Amino acid sequence: MIQLTNITKNYASRELFSSLSFKLNSGNRVGLVGRNGSGKSTLFKLILGEESADSGEVIIPKNYKIGTLKQHLTFSEKTLREESALALSDEMKFDVYRVEKILFGLGFSAKDLDADPLSFSGGYQIRINLAKLLVTEPNLLLLDEPTNYLDIVSLRWLKSFLRAFEGEVILITHNREFMDSVTTHTMGLVRKKIELIQGNTHKFYAQLKANDELHAKQKVSQDKKVKELEEFIAKNKARASTASLAQSKVKQLEKMDLLEDLGFDNSLEFNFNFKDTPAKVLLDVKELSFGYTPDNILFKDISFTLQKGECLGIIGKNGKGKSTLLNTIAKELKQLTGEVNYHTSASFAHFGQTNIAHLSDKNSVMDEIYVGNPKLSEAQVRSICGGMMFSGDDAKKKISLLSGGEKSRVMLGQILAREVNILFLDEPTNHLDMDSIEALSIAIKKFQGGVIIVTHSEELLRRVCDRLIIFAKEGAEYFDGGYDEFLTKVGWEDEEKEVRVKTAPKSNTKENKKLKAELVRERNTLTSPLKKKIEKLELSIIQTEELLASHHEELIEVSNTGDSTRLMELSKIVAKEEKKVEDMFEAFEELSCELDAINEEYDAKMENLI
Repeated sequence: MIQLTNITKNYASRELFSSLSFKLNSGNRVGLVGRNGSGKSTLFKLILGEESADSGEVIIPKNYKIGTLKQHLTFSEKTLREESALALSDEMKFDVYRVEKILFGLGFSAKDLDADPLSFSGGYQIRINLAKLLVTEPNLLLLDEPTNYLDIVSLRWLKSFLRAFEGEVILITHNREFMDSVTTHTMGLVRKKIELIQGNTHKFYAQLKANDELHAKQKVSQDKKVKELEEFIAKNKARASTASLAQSKVKQLEKMDLLEDLGFDNSLEFNFNFKDTPAKVLLDVKELSFGYTPDNILFKDISFTLQKGECLGIIGKNGKGKSTLLNTIAKELKQLTGEVNYHTSASFAHFGQTNIAHLSDKNSVMDEIYVGNPKLSEAQVRSICGGMMFSGDDAKKKISLLSGGEKSRVMLGQILAREVNILFLDEPTNHLDMDSIEALSIAIKKFQGGVIIVTHSEELLRRVCDRLIIFAKEGAEYFDGGYDEFLTKVGWEDEEKEVRVKTAPKSNTKENKKLKAELVRERNTLTSPLKKKIEKLELSIIQTEELLASHHEELIEVSNTGDSTRLMELSKIVAKEEKKVEDMFEAFEELSCELDAINEEYDAKMENLI
């Protein structure tokens, strides 16, 4: 158990935390949320003792061990065995078997022990660092964006590992589905304070919104009362007959605990600029193949069409050629064989991590938006800059002064400026917080053109993708269906390997593998309709809450005009909508519990097969 009490932290003139307090109890797995720059990583540094608070206290019990998994991986030794042994304390430095036991439990083989750590994939490099953490027997894992740059298979493995970890966890990740599947509690940095609830991010943000709405209503009522008191005092303080009464009102006003206006964090805004087209089929790819050498073919004979309103997802392990396929379709690379045919009216925009290099360091943010569309007015350019969180003088910042995440936002802004009917998006969620990813998901769904997206986000795949191209062991294959359908009918072959951390795994027989594959198919058949219902409910909740917010604003306006008829009418509408949202959240919780129960049941069945 750790405890933070009345923590205050400032950087120069900026206050990051103010009287922040929370307690982590035994067995809690907590998801830490908050906008970029709200102080999530700083909070980790305070817990680790890497930074000190300006005031307040961090209480950590004696002999309580904290392990942290950094975003960046560095290895100094030539073999996996030697690299992992670095974690052993001096008195245990010869007990290499301890490390080997954990490595075997994390899916490594005896043959892997002599391999170079750098020769493993990103997902297995994460496992190496986890092995080094686990040998220290930590009570608490602090994980700062462990999902960055991991492929889907590695993400699914890490999810299972964290669910089974017998200790406390605090997790920072922009991957909402990953966080909700792992954590027992959600904790958010909001307006320099911290809020902690039991439940997932949906419940957290619903509670936060309800608290904000209640505060807003109370403030409207209080402001009205203050105005009445001030008007009474102004009218009566000069009259001898009412001066004493006016003075009592002054005292009443002084004793009031005045509510402050809520400060709201900026959000990214996405509204892709669709270019109208008469085409039904925007893109036709035939027998497409690419390789850097004839002996290194990344994909072969890929064929598909992209229609208006469709979204195609490209998925698979890192290093298999997903971005290369997108770059080939975008004609940035020349294919070995095959054709990429665009409709004559087609126009595309391409967002990729390497495309950021195309930004000119000498240009300002506004200059780069103009590159996307020189026809825009200054007001339109500034609007896009504001939507990408570059308002005021920030819109004139030079590209050379921006961070990698800020440059990604400039690139997204440039794409928003273009008039296009095809979007190519390569890992667009990197560097975005949860609210921004939500806004991007909605914008992709609303876009009337065609979209091809490379992403490791299972939540985004479920929400936007109609069809897939899957990079597996042997090249790439087209799949005519969504992500849940892929999991049901095909699944990830690497998931046949289960992981045990406490002891070395028993050998898997061929029969066990077949049984496990059948269980995976069974589970996916049961969970797929539930996931679709949950997704539909999420969309309905978002739409109803947007409507509710507009009615709340109108309610406040009408209450100031004194239109009692409209006020009563709106009050009934708001009450009905609030009840609808509440009912939908209850249904959402029930479906989520049902989904969790099925997953737990099948996890237990598969564990018995190991």
